[in-house]
Amino acid sequence: MRLKKLLSSILSTNAAFVILLLLQIAFLLFAVMQLGERFVEVYFLLIVLDIVLMVYITNKNEPISYRMAWIVTISIFPIFGGVSYLFLKLSQQFPKSLDMRNQIQSKELLVQESAVMEELSAACPDSMNLARYVADYGLYPIYRNMQTEYFPLGEMQFEKLVAEIEKAQRFIFLEFFIISEGYMFDTISELLIRKAKEGIDVRLMYDGIGTGMLNSVKPFRRLQENGVKCKVFNPFRPMISSVQNNRDHRKVVVIDGHTAFNGGTNLADEYINRRERFGHWKDTAVMIRGQAVWNYTVMFLQLWEKVESEEIRRFEPELPESAYSGDYDGFIQPFSDSPFDEEPVGKNVYLELISNARSFVCITTPYLIIDEELSNAIIFAAKKGVEVRIITPHIPDKWYVHMIAWNNYARLTAMGVKIYEYTPGFIHAKTCVADGITAVVGTINFDYRSFYLHFECGAVLYDCSVIGEIVSDFERTVSVSQEITHEDCEKRSVFKKIAGAILNIFAPLL
Repeated sequence: MRLKKLLSSILSTNAAFVILLLLQIAFLLFAVMQLGERFVEVYFLLIVLDIVLMVYITNKNEPISYRMAWIVTISIFPIFGGVSYLFLKLSQQFPKSLDMRNQIQSKELLVQESAVMEELSAACPDSMNLARYVADYGLYPIYRNMQTEYFPLGEMQFEKLVAEIEKAQRFIFLEFFIISEGYMFDTISELLIRKAKEGIDVRLMYDGIGTGMLNSVKPFRRLQENGVKCKVFNPFRPMISSVQNNRDHRKVVVIDGHTAFNGGTNLADEYINRRERFGHWKDTAVMIRGQAVWNYTVMFLQLWEKVESEEIRRFEPELPESAYSGDYDGFIQPFSDSPFDEEPVGKNVYLELISNARSFVCITTPYLIIDEELSNAIIFAAKKGVEVRIITPHIPDKWYVHMIAWNNYARLTAMGVKIYEYTPGFIHAKTCVADGITAVVGTINFDYRSFYLHFECGAVLYDCSVIGEIVSDFERTVSVSQEITHEDCEKRSVFKKIAGAILNIFAPLL
């Protein structure tokens, strides 16, 4: 436990800033002593380099908040700020050609049925633009919703997950950001080993920093020795590189190609409240059955390894004929978001729901670190008379993120947005509902990392009955949450206000 805390501290952005400051002071002292009169010339050249970099960054096609964060960083650390930016950009290791290959492959494997789009147009005309955008730029088609089940707590999802894995006959794919040893992982491990011995193709993928750094390799070695294929995504390497920012933040389970789970729950005991961290842990997820699961199958295999389309087609769902007929419960569109396609699909989906809402918007997120574009969209919705309500944690997992959230509270509450903090503890759920007609459930936080740096996924629900359950759960959560008013924001100490404002500048780098 102490080792985990130590590693987390070393890797934190706060530590990076302290190290940069100390290095800069050390460099200045060394340079003055060694270079003497020539120090001014060297320092001048570094300043010129920083000015060139700031002009370059200003004109890049990147979010303005990200550009501003780097410009301020370079201004504060004129020696190491520019050097750090160059090093991080030049040390990118992920081949963008692979992402381009996946895009081409997705167009072959993920084909939109025109009949489904036409049915959506007739049933939900206001949702057509969003569905078309996700299909055209996210490359994930929309399907008739055969069955979707909503879980308001991680422990409820876990119970159902175990039952569904028991039924697996062909393959089980699991993908998580965090895996920690404990009851949850032990239960799943024993089940996966047993299913692998039955001849089922079982694959487990986990993130190299979210999981790999903080946990022993022994449990994964045991899984592999018993037939479970394990893969570390983007393993941690002891070097400074921007590639370490690109984490697999997705949480997906695919069973036999016809059943999938997606939400905020990782494989760790706090997610099912068997271990207490930050009070009561509230998470949400959905279970999806039907053709839409194919989207999850493709996104998993593409991240698992470079697989040919013909190989992926082996895992197409074998659905009974009855599944293709009868009454459908709305429409569903699972999608993934990559940091390398220069298309922030997750953020744009949220923007569309907020901007097009006519009556209300309900949002749950563990982190409220929003840029000007998203902040303006939320405020404009409130100004139009849309009831916008947001639930965030009362007990945060990162103090500096909570301080930035309060900085955003002040601006949002001043314009009529209602903010609530989940009093029992930590809310990790990532949901957004507009007018009770359209909703998103998945892994995407309202922060820069989810929008631009991580691999993420979610499902857009259109006119599904389960959306009513999500809204009802939101109302229950509000009832045990504390409303944060604009007066509360004004009463904060001057120190906290200043600290929140300063941290907000660097929010895209946190």
